[in-house]
Amino acid sequence: MCRLFGLSAAPQRVKATFWLLNAPDSLVRQSHREPDGVGLGTFSAGGKPLVEKQPIAAYRDADFALEARERESTTFIAHVRYASTGGLRPENTHPFEQRDRLFAHNGVLQGLRELDAELCEYRDLVHGETDSERFFALITKCTDRHGGDVSAGIADAVRWIADNLPVYALNLILTTATEMWAVRYPDTHDLFVLERAPGGPNGSGHLNHHGRIGIQASSGQLADRAAVVIATERMDSDPSWRLLAPGELLHVDGKLQVDSTIIRKDPPRHLLSLADLDATAAASQTTR
Repeated sequence: MCRLFGLSAAPQRVKATFWLLNAPDSLVRQSHREPDGVGLGTFSAGGKPLVEKQPIAAYRDADFALEARERESTTFIAHVRYASTGGLRPENTHPFEQRDRLFAHNGVLQGLRELDAELCEYRDLVHGETDSERFFALITKCTDRHGGDVSAGIADAVRWIADNLPVYALNLILTTATEMWAVRYPDTHDLFVLERAPGGPNGSGHLNHHGRIGIQASSGQLADRAAVVIATERMDSDPSWRLLAPGELLHVDGKLQVDSTIIRKDPPRHLLSLADLDATAAASQTTR
């Protein structure tokens, strides 16, 4: 199962260190298959996206994922990919960039011909082969339709896909230089949010999050600053972690204010099970 991680310290820029695979043996430990790609997205002080990503086509490529990266940003997005569609190419590796926004997805949706037809000229934003990048392009199209309102764009895109395409899961994180969004839909996979108080639960600890497999993040500056974290799993013992509800859209604004709404109560009209997926897609979605 792909790993998602998002962090916002808005409106402050903070330094954080990331390891996209957290141990040399994490390519095989507790896993039925190797990760297919890793990526980290941040923003410059001027708001320009910086995406560092690489497919993992062989063990030698793991050095890219194991290297510690200290970056400064207001928002961060990280992803470990288990491929369901698309080959092991940079164009198919998350996060994706469109219109100074970054996006990562965990799940599977089918009916890509129908989705391409709905995208029309927005199909030109898609440079790879994945369902995820097409999903992002639909969000971009819907956001433009709503005059740049990203929340409305995400809600429209999720609803259109849920009504028209076969869906296994649409969990996502989307970031700009100052804001962050997340969706859990339907209830196939978990997605958690932590509204982290300055210093964490004891009031004096720096942020040090460890995923069971994949992403590790650390920030000493968050020993006395608040943050919001979104992840596919609880990454420490903080009791404030909360599982997003199915259909919940969560938004973190540029002042670290959090709001959420249920954008879709019903499951997709064409809800897929693991048995409906081919072997590659099914393997990408199993919990590790």
